[in-house]
Amino acid sequence: MHIPVLLKEVIDSLNLQEGDVVVDGTLNRGGHSKEICKLIGKSGTLIGIDLDQDALDEAGQDLKEVKCKVVLEKDNFRNLDKVIAKAGIEKVDAILIDLGFSSDQMDDASRGFSFQKDEKLLMTLKDSPTEDDLTAREIVNQWDEENIADIIYGYGGETFSRQIASKIIESRKEKSIETTQDLVSVIEKAVPSWYKHKKIHFATKTFQALRITVNDEIGALKEVLPKAIEALEENGRLAVISFHSIEDRIVKQYFREQKESEIGTIITKKPIVPSRDEVKTNPRSRSAKLRIFEKK
Repeated sequence: MHIPVLLKEVIDSLNLQEGDVVVDGTLNRGGHSKEICKLIGKSGTLIGIDLDQDALDEAGQDLKEVKCKVVLEKDNFRNLDKVIAKAGIEKVDAILIDLGFSSDQMDDASRGFSFQKDEKLLMTLKDSPTEDDLTAREIVNQWDEENIADIIYGYGGETFSRQIASKIIESRKEKSIETTQDLVSVIEKAVPSWYKHKKIHFATKTFQALRITVNDEIGALKEVLPKAIEALEENGRLAVISFHSIEDRIVKQYFREQKESEIGTIITKKPIVPSRDEVKTNPRSRSAKLRIFEKK
């Protein structure tokens, strides 16, 4: 079951009022949205965006019992401006962007996000990828060694990125890398033995880097931030939950630039992080950081 991260902190920080129009740019299973709807009430409107049709369907069922108006749209949050316009709305009162992946998505055997199972090496958020869509399989079997090493280091922070990239090139000459376990096996051969016994699984950083690249997560984040600020009403708030340092750095820097340009105020001088109790209940929340910006 998907557990919404920093739920109370998000709800408290958005400063929601009866009748507000709120965008949940990463609806997922609707955990945050359900609580948002309770506060904005019957006269409020929730616009939920997600690329995953299964997530939209499940959230739609759960949100049937809420009182606010619900508008659901299958899209990438980077197109938030178009989704808002399509709903016939000019400005909104609050926006939430949760950059995390749900447990359902991570555990879905058709997607290839998990190195705990043997899955097709896709790693795409799209539920029906086409031949034109980038996949992790394409990256590890077709990209050159330098580019593979660069993304593993840049998006994964992997110390052994060069060794892993080299082993990927060497392995694919013998046979293509088709599944998650194929890739795990390659990584295992590339890293030193002591690295395999650390608390974090030795394939974690490589898988993270591939997932970020496949879904253009950094590009989408950079694209959505100015659109979100533009879409906000006066005194409207934008909340962003990030899960690794690259995302958090981008959000922090963008908020700082907006403050210096006198566009608004940074509500969170330091990011809000999960309590020990939340991390204990939901270990996947441990790296979450919440930042809030209020538009003037």
